[in-house]
Amino acid sequence: MDDGIAIVEPIRDTRIELPGNVTNDFCYIDIGLHSPGIWGSGTENFLKFVLPRLQLQLVVIFTLTQSIHLLLRRFHLPRIVSEILAGIILGPTILGQFPDVQSTLFPQEGDVYLDLLSKIGYIFFIFLSGVKMDPRTVLRTGIKAWTIGVLSVTVPVTGGLIISILNQQKVHRYRWPAYKTIVGIQNLFPFPVIASMLVDLKIMNSELGRLALASALISDLVSNLTATIISYGRIGLMGFAKVLIMHSAFLTLGLILFILFVARPLCLWIIQRTPEGKPVSRFHIILMSVLVLVVVLLTDNVGLNYQYGPFLLGLAVPDGPPLGATLEDRLETLISGLLAPLLVTYCGMNVNLVELYDLKFIAVVWLILAICLAMKLAAIFIPAYFCKVPVKDAVALAFCMSAQGVVQMSFYYYNAVNQTFDGETFSMLTTSVLIQAAAANLVVKSMYDYSRMYTGYQKRDIQHTSPNSELRVLSCAHRVDDVLAAKKLLEASFPSKESPLAVYALHLVELAGRAHPQLIDHQLGQKSSGGTRTQKMIEVLFMFEQQYLGFVTVQQFTAMSLTKFMHHDICTVAFNKLASLILLPFHRKWNHQGKMILDSSSLRAINCDVLDMAPCSVAILVDRHKIRRNASSTYNVSVAFFGGTDDREALAYGRRMALSPGVHLTVVRFVPWDIYAGDSQWDAVLDAEILKDTRMQGAHQENIVYREERVKDGAETALLIHAMEEAFDLIMVGRRHKDDTPQLLGLSEWNDLPELGPVGDMLAAADLSTPVSVLVVQHQNVKAL
Repeated sequence: MDDGIAIVEPIRDTRIELPGNVTNDFCYIDIGLHSPGIWGSGTENFLKFVLPRLQLQLVVIFTLTQSIHLLLRRFHLPRIVSEILAGIILGPTILGQFPDVQSTLFPQEGDVYLDLLSKIGYIFFIFLSGVKMDPRTVLRTGIKAWTIGVLSVTVPVTGGLIISILNQQKVHRYRWPAYKTIVGIQNLFPFPVIASMLVDLKIMNSELGRLALASALISDLVSNLTATIISYGRIGLMGFAKVLIMHSAFLTLGLILFILFVARPLCLWIIQRTPEGKPVSRFHIILMSVLVLVVVLLTDNVGLNYQYGPFLLGLAVPDGPPLGATLEDRLETLISGLLAPLLVTYCGMNVNLVELYDLKFIAVVWLILAICLAMKLAAIFIPAYFCKVPVKDAVALAFCMSAQGVVQMSFYYYNAVNQTFDGETFSMLTTSVLIQAAAANLVVKSMYDYSRMYTGYQKRDIQHTSPNSELRVLSCAHRVDDVLAAKKLLEASFPSKESPLAVYALHLVELAGRAHPQLIDHQLGQKSSGGTRTQKMIEVLFMFEQQYLGFVTVQQFTAMSLTKFMHHDICTVAFNKLASLILLPFHRKWNHQGKMILDSSSLRAINCDVLDMAPCSVAILVDRHKIRRNASSTYNVSVAFFGGTDDREALAYGRRMALSPGVHLTVVRFVPWDIYAGDSQWDAVLDAEILKDTRMQGAHQENIVYREERVKDGAETALLIHAMEEAFDLIMVGRRHKDDTPQLLGLSEWNDLPELGPVGDMLAAADLSTPVSVLVVQHQNVKAL
């Protein structure tokens, strides 16, 4: 189908008057766009109409892709494998063996629409990839990432040039353009592909993930710069080189100047017109989308690959809120979830593994791919090893940075359209992307285990921390309210000269409009871009440190990452700082009237992940301090003790609080009627030991009260717990208890929040308007050791 032919509905004729002396003849073109439907006239097959056929094609493509992905994801294979396999199934390799079906569902004249949709999707995908990248990160990157990033490009590029020079006379001249293009594409290190792989493997915030992202960012920029230099060098080897180089350089410079002096000022103008804390308006998003298409048009006319323009434009857009974050929020799902994967599937639909003729060159292609992959793996592994990266991690890093994905596929397809690659070569290259993507994921998954870093990490809890030694607490916060609640609890933890307190404050900010997670250390003078909210949280804890100067030390950090990976940041900081307790805010919030105003499922997921992975004890603070009661100089704390390791940890924290004269501690032990039921013999011994120490401490301190309550089952326990709500400012409970604990019999059946345990869940009920706060404590997780 030629460009410029008008497309109309079948009920109309399109008449194109021909120029010249043909004045009375017309060209009639009848192209069905919309089907008249089942009630329309005629019995023509609806698949002969463009729009319904395209809609059915999209349904078939995405249904097949998702079905394959559901089967393969349990084997930790990436989504791109499913997309390529779906394309191969729908292409000439399998569906092509049934010509009538393929010609009906995917006729050749309909390829133009899938091709157009896939290209538009990829254009915006590469634009969003540039938006998420922060080139300034390169300046803050350490020597290790610089070494790996630069050598991973220069060594394979040098090796590729040597191989090309040595084999130039051995390769047929008709195959030479394909040969050198394959070598060039293999030396790319696209940041979006590597970042996407780290997200799929859930290791973006790990030590390996951060090193891979930093190295990939450097590699991507260096490889693109190197490719540009090599392209100009090849032009220089031709005749009339100066004219070509000057012409190409002038047009490229003009494109860059347009982006710097037109597009970027426009982005800054949009940001200035957006109120703080508000998203960018819909009009401005449409304006940016039009600008992307304009840049693509300019890039194509300059003579560059069409994807370079949107990528450079994305780099010029300030990352993060408001513009970068809003662009990602509005476009990410449609582009990355729908349109960009269409390019991969469409490429797979052009793969023909049945009709292969030039087997000799096919063997050459696979040999080139193998040599280039070996050079890349060695160029990454060796520098990483000499930078003292563990061997397994260095291997995982090498495969991670050598992964291939949608960016390589776009280059392969671009060269296939330009006839640099024939059908056989393109089929082999697409198959190689499938194999390398699958192999890289499997190798990295098997070689790198994030949780093993906690091996041998023992006795990081409050029970084994002497009352006269420093207590290290990692306090996490999403909002200013979280900081104020944690401050009140820390004040009750008796910071003094004899019992100092080390607070590591981690302010958690959701990563928006960025691809590179950040862990900012404010002690090093690094500043956060989290806005005024983060600054207020920092100021609150700074004043707390000044209030207890000499007794409290506060170190503040800001973690900017995706919500589903925040638990990695929390556990990493806790591990590195040797914390004994992680303090987490509850995912529900109440206002002054006791009405619940926030119930965040994402924050709840973070807490659950930390409970599973934490290298030390964890406490979830259910804060109701806003529900004011009569002011009192005494902070009334109670520990509900049922027995077990978590209850002992809660009691140990309560005893430390009781060292403060402003805290009144009441320990309530719930005893079953059958004193021999419930806990194991060893647990009973440990419970008796800590309770004995508590009674002895109470004999010397008037602010400690110990009492026992006999209960038959969970119903009686619930009545007593509810009676305690009005009497105390804070109730501390353990999270986990044995299933056969008679005092809690029946409560587990009504447990809506397992992360709080049966007692904590009862005290954190959404409809509970009493002013009592709750601290649910979990002792150091044995599985993390």
